[in-house]
Amino acid sequence: MHTFLHLNRIYSVFMGMDLRCQVNNHAHRTGEMDLERLLVRRGQPFSLALQCSTPLPPKHKLAMILHLGKEGEVVVKVLDARSGHDKWWFRQQRAQNEVLLTVHSPADTPVGIYSMTLLLLSPDGHILEQTIPEMFYLLFNPWCKADSVYLPDEELLEEYILNENGLLYQGSWDQISSLPWNFGQFEQDVVDICFEILNNSPAALKNPEIDTANRADPVYVSRTITAMVNANDDRGVVSGRWDGKYDDGVSPTRWTGSVAILRRWSEAGAQRVRYGQCWVFSGVACTVLRCLGIPTRPVTNYSSAHDTDGNLNVDYLYNEQLESVSEGRKDMIWNYHCWVESWMDREDLPKGYDGWQALDPTPQERSDGVYCCGPCPVKAVRDGDVGMKYDAAFVFSEVNANLVTWIVYPDGQRSQVSLNQKTVGRNISTKSVYGDYREDITKHYKYPEGSVKEREVYEKAGRQITQLNGGPGQLELKIKHAQAILGTDFDVIVEVHNVGGEDTPAQLTVTSNAVTYNSLHRGECQRRTASLTVPAQKAHKEVMRLRYDHYGACVSEHNLIRVTALLQANSQPDVILQEVNIPLSMPQLHVKVLGYTVFVSRKLIAHISFTNPLPITLRGGVFTVEGAGLTAPREGNIGPGEDVKVKLSFKPTRAGLRKLMVDFDADRLRDVKGIATLIVRNR
Repeated sequence: MHTFLHLNRIYSVFMGMDLRCQVNNHAHRTGEMDLERLLVRRGQPFSLALQCSTPLPPKHKLAMILHLGKEGEVVVKVLDARSGHDKWWFRQQRAQNEVLLTVHSPADTPVGIYSMTLLLLSPDGHILEQTIPEMFYLLFNPWCKADSVYLPDEELLEEYILNENGLLYQGSWDQISSLPWNFGQFEQDVVDICFEILNNSPAALKNPEIDTANRADPVYVSRTITAMVNANDDRGVVSGRWDGKYDDGVSPTRWTGSVAILRRWSEAGAQRVRYGQCWVFSGVACTVLRCLGIPTRPVTNYSSAHDTDGNLNVDYLYNEQLESVSEGRKDMIWNYHCWVESWMDREDLPKGYDGWQALDPTPQERSDGVYCCGPCPVKAVRDGDVGMKYDAAFVFSEVNANLVTWIVYPDGQRSQVSLNQKTVGRNISTKSVYGDYREDITKHYKYPEGSVKEREVYEKAGRQITQLNGGPGQLELKIKHAQAILGTDFDVIVEVHNVGGEDTPAQLTVTSNAVTYNSLHRGECQRRTASLTVPAQKAHKEVMRLRYDHYGACVSEHNLIRVTALLQANSQPDVILQEVNIPLSMPQLHVKVLGYTVFVSRKLIAHISFTNPLPITLRGGVFTVEGAGLTAPREGNIGPGEDVKVKLSFKPTRAGLRKLMVDFDADRLRDVKGIATLIVRNR
């Protein structure tokens, strides 16, 4: 303790301060983060105990000073009497050699890491003594009515703030799959990394005082985090890559959670972590926002449009040989796209836009010159209010754009061959708060297809309901397939139906291409052309067998095959095009943890078993647990159909319901996942 000489007497009244971390942190629902440091939520009182060598002298006063900001540039004087909701204040109860202090913070004060000092003042206001500065963390408080992130539903808060495990949805709209993800927002030091991310934002580096004051606003904080999760403009966390070349980093499919990524970024001195794709960006953003106290959930939009020219059309261009000539264009439809939603009031907007806000940390387009998107009120998207900030027009097109397909002829002329208004924005999904299953939230983003309300919204957004010229032709085209399993051969059936009264000759071209989940072509697998005559009122079936020999070498890490069929009747100018994305089913790892009772810090053995489903040998296989590189303790390769059993030992660090996530990657097979759920007890 500092002592001061005053009036020829040495005062040393202050002996120490007890931050009462256990009591406060449990009351503020931060006990899972830490019990050694003080972590509290704004708008909710917390208590401190000041130990003194003697009772405080009569008429002497206590004063409290707070410093906030990297250099303590923001100074707050805490009043020593009850004050309004917009001021910090404390009350004290003196009991012999101890003073119990109850500190009240405003519900709209900046979040951050505060430094707190207590002063002893003489009756005439001179400083006689002061405590060593103590640190505490102040977070958003969704349990507090006056906080702009207030969410009045305990079940929702249990999921959207307190749940450290979740599901990210992937696959395709008609074959949805889920990826378990460890958010880990209460893991050791994650809260420090979250504030480190804010401190490394361009605004914080340029003008720390203004940035610190702005951290009272969840709109500002969430927009900053959205920009900082990707490393495109700044000292952001994750570098995005989609071209399959990940040798100088970690393949996006290998991550099983956010914590390893955040720690790697922090330990390297705010150096970007290679590599992520949309679900990784959304998983990391969800961790940071939940940790800071903003209710957040990951969201997946299926058949998500990336409309760069803002015309609400995504244009696919093919030549007459059905080869894509869209290269270089950025308009595309992603099989799925992940973002997050955060719950907050929008005091910066007219009434009616509070609640869920879409935030998209994947670097797609610049917003105010920076790669970020949101917060955008989900209600603004549903109602076609595309002028609302931030980025409502972009999110509106992600869930509403038309898919227009063109044939480009050698002379440069184009012919529009299909227009689909129902493809984009399907089965918008998040994990249910009631368990590990999917909740469909499409109705929050758009009105039912074909409804009057939908038409009104389109017109408000400046988009017409467009029609292809002419009525339906007499030929119809459908593509069917059985469930496809990676490593096997499987059939795709293209059906041509003649609904007219005359036999019709036609040309059919079918191609299969390996693509990524965001529509980048990795190579053509097979191609078939056929001249056929379809009898009136009958159907012709063309069967294409997709062989692993053909697709195995070029299939992307997302294990996705796109089959495109183009049909042109000899007597008619119209061309019909149909396309399906076929996700290839993946094997799973079987993870079994030995022992009935699991305790914190006690060594456990996990048995992981895996069968190579491919007709080829796998080389360079690596098993990863929670991002920590644990390699298989066996040398050599895994032959076709061969069973592998691996033992891994680990020690749980925290009690509660925990999930052990394991990933396997090899040269020709990636993103194989397994999970075991444990109940860990304190000893």
